[in-house]
Amino acid sequence: MKVTVLDDYHDTVRTLDCFTRLEGHDVTIWNDHVQDVEPLAERLSDTEALVLIRERTKIRTPLLERLPKLRLISQRSVFPHIDIDTCTARGVVVCSNMHAGTPSYATAELTWGLVLAAMRQIPQQMASLRAGNWQIGVGHSVRHKTLGIYGYGRIGKAVAEYGRVFGMKVLVWAREEARARAAADGFAVASGKDAFFEACDVLSLHMRLVDPTRGIVAAQDLARMKPTALIVNTSRAGLIAPGALVDALRAGRPGMAAVDVFEEEPVRNSDHPLFAMPSVVCTPHIGYVSHEEYELQFADIFDQILAFDSGAPINVVNPDVLGR
Repeated sequence: MKVTVLDDYHDTVRTLDCFTRLEGHDVTIWNDHVQDVEPLAERLSDTEALVLIRERTKIRTPLLERLPKLRLISQRSVFPHIDIDTCTARGVVVCSNMHAGTPSYATAELTWGLVLAAMRQIPQQMASLRAGNWQIGVGHSVRHKTLGIYGYGRIGKAVAEYGRVFGMKVLVWAREEARARAAADGFAVASGKDAFFEACDVLSLHMRLVDPTRGIVAAQDLARMKPTALIVNTSRAGLIAPGALVDALRAGRPGMAAVDVFEEEPVRNSDHPLFAMPSVVCTPHIGYVSHEEYELQFADIFDQILAFDSGAPINVVNPDVLGR
């Protein structure tokens, strides 16, 4: 099969151990990011199996209509960036392992790294040294502070466990079923959303971005946070109402933020308002970007290609296509 991999920014895929699974297939790897339909359609004109790295490229109807040879899209995790109905109508199988039983420890680890970096001003202190200065301020310890976990799924649970090890008081707010699981795991559950935002010294978001969660963190929620509090988002930018985080930081509640996700990615504008705020730590959506995590992800992705090629596709998210 003619296989194309998009958005492999650092040409990492071919270095993975699992890449050998595609031996015998004609593989093309693109290292830049392109979203415009015309150049994408040209690149993918002969592609039969398309490999996506999470949500880096949107696969919408105008593009799909230009790809008559496309038979398979193989990726891992959620797929809001793919027009599934159009794929089904055009006979394109979409396979995506949702890895329901395996947390992304890479994302959980980055979340915890951002917590410590922001609380102890690590990037700011490093910038001071590079500028020829010494200490620029006094940071905060996390021990005995309240860590809020908003959304108690696989990653939220892992971050909660990190917080407990660091001596934090962990407080959870989530759907009723998730709150029950958190309580069973020994974590405190907030009495309500308002009380949750008011109590947290560090608040970390861990929800999928779907219609019910879009903008679930509103301006009035952020306004309830302490002026010394930190909000961390390694999930999706759309969980926070548009513009609300920048406005809240300017108003001083919360006092700090650490973000790995943005409304439009990749961010090429160095004038982004968050980048100019000394109380904010930003990273370029690297939560899942580690060699170990890539091995897990692409092993699934390549296995889906092999299964499709053998006539027995797995992890199909549009099963109606199989009857066509």
